[in-house]
Amino acid sequence: MKRTLLIVMTLFGLFGFKSAARAVTVEKVAPRFWWAGMKNPELQIMLYGDKIASSDVTLSSKDVAIKEIVRQDNPNYLLLYADLSEAAPQQFDIILKQGKKSAVVPYELKARTRNGADIQGFTSSDVLYLIMPDRFANGNPENDVAEGMLEGKVDRNDLFARHGGDLQGVSDHLDYISDLGATAIWLNPIQENDMESGSYHGYAITDYYQIDRRFGTNEDFRNLVEKAHKSGLKVVMDMIFNHCGSENHLFKDKPSKDWFNFKSEYVQTSFKTASVMDIHASDYEKKIAVDGWFTQVMPDFNQRNRHVARYLIQSSVWWIEYAGINGIRQDTHPYADYDFMSEWCREVLDEYPNFNIVGETWLNSNVLVSYWQKDSRLAAPKNSNLPTVMDFPLTDLMSKAFDEETTDWGGGLYRLYDYQTQDLVYANPMNLLVFLDNHDTSRFARTEELAQNLTRYKQAMTFLLTTRGIPQIYYGTEILMDGDKADGDGCLRKDFPGGWQGDETDCFKPEGRTALQNEAYDFTKKLLQWRKNNEAIGKGALKHFSIASGTYVYQRAYNGKSVVVIMNGTDKEQELDLKPYREVLPEASAADFLSGRIVSIGEKLKLGKRETLVLNF
Repeated sequence: MKRTLLIVMTLFGLFGFKSAARAVTVEKVAPRFWWAGMKNPELQIMLYGDKIASSDVTLSSKDVAIKEIVRQDNPNYLLLYADLSEAAPQQFDIILKQGKKSAVVPYELKARTRNGADIQGFTSSDVLYLIMPDRFANGNPENDVAEGMLEGKVDRNDLFARHGGDLQGVSDHLDYISDLGATAIWLNPIQENDMESGSYHGYAITDYYQIDRRFGTNEDFRNLVEKAHKSGLKVVMDMIFNHCGSENHLFKDKPSKDWFNFKSEYVQTSFKTASVMDIHASDYEKKIAVDGWFTQVMPDFNQRNRHVARYLIQSSVWWIEYAGINGIRQDTHPYADYDFMSEWCREVLDEYPNFNIVGETWLNSNVLVSYWQKDSRLAAPKNSNLPTVMDFPLTDLMSKAFDEETTDWGGGLYRLYDYQTQDLVYANPMNLLVFLDNHDTSRFARTEELAQNLTRYKQAMTFLLTTRGIPQIYYGTEILMDGDKADGDGCLRKDFPGGWQGDETDCFKPEGRTALQNEAYDFTKKLLQWRKNNEAIGKGALKHFSIASGTYVYQRAYNGKSVVVIMNGTDKEQELDLKPYREVLPEASAADFLSGRIVSIGEKLKLGKRETLVLNF
């Protein structure tokens, strides 16, 4: 009975209600619970409430020890560092006392329900399907507007406003994604973004431990992950450690000025993160790139502050353990402190050795991108510990390659060949995220006219799904959605037709798609389903040949099986001399996966204009 009373009193305190008998109030606890048996036995518990820093702190547990109590400049914060090395799963109380006044905060160490090694990350055998939840499907219109949140409207006619898509909408269409043949979903940020405007995109987090209520609840997300796993889909969660939203309580009532760069005063980043690797760069260039703020409403965390670092690391571990996600995509990776990000990757992968992390490494050359990958020789003796990096230079080349004529020394497919001859700069080319487009770039079909060119689409999709690396497809690409970044980011993030009640067309169903959209969808589905069980593509080494007769030939081979892709990059028929390719063409004929016909492999091979063959051996 006594414990029940204490819990009731504490719940009043957690919600900010004051008691006549006790004026100590705790409004926020982060994280709200943790797990016993983690490899790292240290736990930071952040307590937030009116002038709680002067409190004496004790714990009711016998095997949870307080290592350190940290009081910040702001008296509204208490940071407790607990030692859990001897702690069993349990419930205990954090007791705050100020003279005769006190507060009791119940805390729980849960038993782990999963082994860290059991969580399987995404690999080169997977294909990620990228979703912006607000623009994919509205499964629960009742959560479109959440009482008390700053942006209180839904307006589908405004490309910068919220449109109402949510986790239920994603859950409702997992079968669509699975049937298409993707094996993982990557969700743009779903944590709380309680900002006045533009909150639909999610990149200004205001609570690192809370799903945005307009998307659903924490439990809804965990249920989505469980359902996705049952559908054969992995889940990748978008995270942002470089900055948060200016409405985050950590900024509005900051623990201390050094939680944010430039002592919490706005200084704009240059966005020129190449300076981090530039051996000639001035100290000023490096500092302004990394420490400068992304925007004025996205204050830049100072990850060199050990308390900030621990808070961010723990938030990611919490979501992995709580929801069982399979991967993290880390936003603006080079903008954050290198050493912190390296330690974060190391700690996560130590706890979850089969997990995967991909960093957004938006740089304009393979040399610069390669610097950020784990075990990069260019960064040595430093090591980012980041397994996967995003191949933005290849995306840029693919946006041009399928529109140009290919010659033996330039243009078109030569761009792709030439770029991949330089893969020696990467520590692991198979751990490159490769993509035609995403939420920040122009769609592969920048215009409606380009979307009508199905030959262009088929060549690009074939290359994407057969080259080295981990492919990612942006939602709607499979139905030829178009958008040009020059028209604003909203144009890149249009609603998926059929995701809302009352939509005139429903592209989730064949009857809702045009003939051209169905042809693109069916082609993509055929490739994706074939790729699922093809180890030569999912695991195989890449061997390619220099361009001849405007044609690119490459092989993926693994464990005695191989796939050979032959792609004519010109608008005219070609006759290809097959003598240089005998080492990858071991038989007199082979089945072309795309057309189903048997291709005779003699001295010469005739190819139609822009024809592509995918031969199985």
